[in-house]
Amino acid sequence: MQLQAPHNGKVYQNAIPTSVSPPSGYGALLKRWLFEKAEREPRKPLGPFRADAAALAAPVPADALRATWLGHSTLLLEIDGRRLLTDPVWSERASPSQLMGPKRFFAPPLPLDKLPKLDAVVLSHDHYDHLDPAAIRVLGRTSVPFFCPLGVGAHLRRWGVASNKITELNWWEQAALAPDFTLVATPARHFSGRGLTRNDTLWASWCLLGPMHKVFFGGDSGPLDEGFRQIGEAYGPFDLVMLEIGASDPEWADIHLGPDQALVAHRLLGGGPLLPLHWGTFNLAFHAWRQPVQRLLEAAGPQVSLLLPAPGQRVDAAVGPLNSRWWER
Repeated sequence: MQLQAPHNGKVYQNAIPTSVSPPSGYGALLKRWLFEKAEREPRKPLGPFRADAAALAAPVPADALRATWLGHSTLLLEIDGRRLLTDPVWSERASPSQLMGPKRFFAPPLPLDKLPKLDAVVLSHDHYDHLDPAAIRVLGRTSVPFFCPLGVGAHLRRWGVASNKITELNWWEQAALAPDFTLVATPARHFSGRGLTRNDTLWASWCLLGPMHKVFFGGDSGPLDEGFRQIGEAYGPFDLVMLEIGASDPEWADIHLGPDQALVAHRLLGGGPLLPLHWGTFNLAFHAWRQPVQRLLEAAGPQVSLLLPAPGQRVDAAVGPLNSRWWER
């Protein structure tokens, strides 16, 4: 039986029993935040990184599968003649306020006004590090269609996106971007909320199914047990898999994968080139900022084709493994 997103009449819930609160309590987390000495933020400025705006503006070939990581979970995907943007965040801080909260380690490698014409914006959920009102307001003026989980459309409409440009989906529902291009919202194990609200909108992963290539975008998720296998069997094998590896910790192991569980999920999905997201951009956990990618490299076997471009570096998914080692420079 496929995982379904339960709704108890008030809020959405995970299909698998899930702990959002830390087992050790918030007092223990505060002590760790104050006294643990990991290098959570780079000691020296990173970048500047620069994407090639002119190259990205050129027509996308009908057989292309290229990705440009812009930081965290924001990625420009060129697939089968179309351009899709995931979880756009351009603001300096992933926070309700631009005066405080987690600050970017590096400036976006592509200015928002230099984005090429998009065919779709795909949103995984409404947390501040995935949904940026300033970016949405700009993108909403371009008439690009938005695809999001149930409930997230209310945020978009409030920020100026026209209702007829918003498609909200439940898990396993699909929408046609074009006659030969389908987007499917698939399960994730996480939560949602902005401000004091929690779980009144849904969270999701996505399968992006073009005429020649298939891509999986995991959004934020903890381990899904057989859920990832169900997704892979229904829509794989994938030509590119994008999974989160950062902001992980044993205290919230139900809602973030981390490097080791990302590799488990990758295997359950059926493999394919793996491009890790959700790391190296904001200080959102106790681990050192480099730790997620270092651990991923340690744990990945030779059968895993890792794509590790620098921010703004365009990568062709079919070329094979890529390790830019940008975090070491």
